Amino acid sequence: MSATPAVNDPELERTGRRSFLGALLAISGAAVSLLLAIPLVRFSTYPLRRVAADADWSDVGPVNEFDSLTAPVAKTISIERRDAWQTTSAQTSVYVLPAKDGQFRILSPVCPHLGCSVRWVNDQNKFVCPCHSGSFTADGERLAGPPPRSMDTLDAKVVDGVLKVRYRYFRQLVATKEEMA
Repeated sequence: MSATPAVNDPELERTGRRSFLGALLAISGAAVSLLLAIPLVRFSTYPLRRVAADADWSDVGPVNEFDSLTAPVAKTISIERRDAWQTTSAQTSVYVLPAKDGQFRILSPVCPHLGCSVRWVNDQNKFVCPCHSGSFTADGERLAGPPPRSMDTLDAKVVDGVLKVRYRYFRQLVATKEEMA
């Protein structure tokens, strides 16, 4: 004769409570782990989710100031960088070129060879790098010297009559324009 447990068997009741408490503990642990993993996932995927904010754009000046340009002009801009809770501000220069087809063009003053500051020489109608005699046309195209590519262009836009630029740093000593993170 087989022994079947009675309906009110205390051993069966104890086993049922244990498995219920074990399942409850497992579900609670999974829920807590999921809640703790959310910030980690957000932190590790931040560079993929980040889009250029308006804070990335710096004011160059009023558009009407650049309407009558005949040669490149250097303008000083302020760059603000935010890293977690810390905000730093720096100043740098950019070159605003005469507009073609109504589009403003802005060049980075950093030589793509070794990162020296390129300057505009009005007498020669070209940009010259003082470090290794690299030279560029008035449009920033490479003429001569060791630089591996032309001067780097920067993104520009006009908002409410103000010319804005998104300043970026680019890798030196490479033939293609590669933005540095």
